[in-house]
Amino acid sequence: MQLAKPLAPGAMIGILGGGQLGRMLALAAAQLGFKCHIYAPETASPAFQVSAAHTIGAYTDFAALGRFAKAVDVVTYEFENVPAETAAFFEGRVPLNPNVAALRTAQDRFDEKTFIAGLGIPVAPFAAVAGEASLEAAIERIGRPAILKTRRFGYDGKGQTKIAADTSAAAAWAEIGKAPAILEGYVNFDTEISVIAARGLDGAIAIYDVPENRHQNHILHTSTVPAAIASGIAEEARAIGSRIIAALDYVGVMGIEMFAGANGLVVNEIAPRVHNSGHWTMDACQVSQFEQHIRAICGWPLGGTYRHSDVVMINLLGGDAETWKDLAADPAAIIHLYGKLEARRGRKMGHVNRLTPRQS
Repeated sequence: MQLAKPLAPGAMIGILGGGQLGRMLALAAAQLGFKCHIYAPETASPAFQVSAAHTIGAYTDFAALGRFAKAVDVVTYEFENVPAETAAFFEGRVPLNPNVAALRTAQDRFDEKTFIAGLGIPVAPFAAVAGEASLEAAIERIGRPAILKTRRFGYDGKGQTKIAADTSAAAAWAEIGKAPAILEGYVNFDTEISVIAARGLDGAIAIYDVPENRHQNHILHTSTVPAAIASGIAEEARAIGSRIIAALDYVGVMGIEMFAGANGLVVNEIAPRVHNSGHWTMDACQVSQFEQHIRAICGWPLGGTYRHSDVVMINLLGGDAETWKDLAADPAAIIHLYGKLEARRGRKMGHVNRLTPRQS
């Protein structure tokens, strides 16, 4: 089921998930005159603070999901671990963007790698792992070092472990909880980059400038635009992003993470949602990734992706957000705090965008 015509201001957008991405989507929707209804299981979800309505319910509570579907004009999601069965429930009841197929593909690392490789796009060598014996066989084929990752539910370094020269298959298999997994070969690269791509209901595609991403303890620390890569590499990355988003018949914003090195580009993973490495667009572009997503899922024309400033986005993790007074005193810092009640180690509490006049 898809929208018959673009939604007018005043329509209600349903968002599955109540974290910071849902919060920023709701804020962007309000700017365009839309209202948002958040559905999430957590009682203190940050998106509740800025939405017109919210429902606290399990993603398997289909009675509550049915009531939610009747209260909204379109449904989207703010994170990729919404159960695919939950998303599929809305098909035939209310328009859903992005589609269930894109969600299913991104939720399973093996399916994701298989899909991308099937498009002729380079990925790391990979193999499915179902047990200790198949892990040993995969290590024999792919070699060491390698990374063992659960097929589902991993993020920010969770659900994965390194296979070093002296790592036993039994220890690695136990480390990830003996869950269905994928073994990925190491990729030699110089720079981690990403593509923030958007696709509208009419098939139009818009791509933002490519950010260079740096991680600490497997969590994104900074995204810098422009990236320190050759213009040809940036154009190739944008072209890859366009191919992936079109092949999935995707509507909305997607993040595509890549490695850039001497041997070219390798796609690491896709995220069927607005993406942390695109938060810089909130202050450095004509239209942010969040407004772009709202435009796309509501059937509006996509907005301009022109970047008017160079920018560094810095994640505020855990206690970093406690420096808000100092940040507020810095005229170069544009602060975005997420309204989370508890600052845990490594938890994303906000981000800061630092702008400078555009150099190129």
